[in-house]
Amino acid sequence: MRLPLSAAAVTVHAIKAGCAGCSMHQLCLPMGLDDDDIERLDQVIGRRRRVARDERLYQRGEPFRHLYAIRFGHFKTCYVDVSGDEQITGFQMAGELLGMDAISEERYQCDAVALDDCEVCEIPFPALESLFGEVPNLLRHFHRIMSQEITREQNVMLLLGNMRAEQRFSVFLVNLATRYAARGYSSTEFDLRMSREDIGNYLGLTIESISRLLARFKKLGLLAVDKRGITLLDPARLKAMAAGTTACSPLA
Repeated sequence: MRLPLSAAAVTVHAIKAGCAGCSMHQLCLPMGLDDDDIERLDQVIGRRRRVARDERLYQRGEPFRHLYAIRFGHFKTCYVDVSGDEQITGFQMAGELLGMDAISEERYQCDAVALDDCEVCEIPFPALESLFGEVPNLLRHFHRIMSQEITREQNVMLLLGNMRAEQRFSVFLVNLATRYAARGYSSTEFDLRMSREDIGNYLGLTIESISRLLARFKKLGLLAVDKRGITLLDPARLKAMAAGTTACSPLA
């Protein structure tokens, strides 16, 4: 099943998040908590907030007050470098947290921009910190999430430093497929919520390179493309290319 490209109309709701009833709770902060602890976490979460496509959830330099758990939709995190160019640092989807990079400096280190109509749960960080002392399992899971974020950043550095273009793109597609599968969606058929320009920016490639890669992968029978829709036709070979066990020929 392919995810719809947009969600509902955009408003801001001051309503409880209802962790126990959320379809993402097994991927988000409540993972592994019992019902009583989920209820305590539920009392910490302030509200659901809807964010329109292309709207910023927060901006670099703003004071850090909340973490944000994505209920549905997709975001990109980015910043403008000293030369005035945008640099994309990641793409996030439902079940993931935004804002963890702001904890140490107490200011957001990047912009978080909605790629489609989204909804997030606002989590006041001081209240969450207080709850860590009362719910050790929550603290352990939060540490796991932070570790995953560190690993993801390290993988991006490896991606940009050592991999050729075809391997970078394979890693990107396999990563998306794995994350969609974890959310109960198809791992072989999904929409790219980000533009080709954004993908190129993230992977350190030009938009022309992304277009050539899509054409080459289609020619090799690895995938089919219908506008933003992607169908992975040979996932095993893509995974081998991502892992570097299948040679990637250079772009023509």
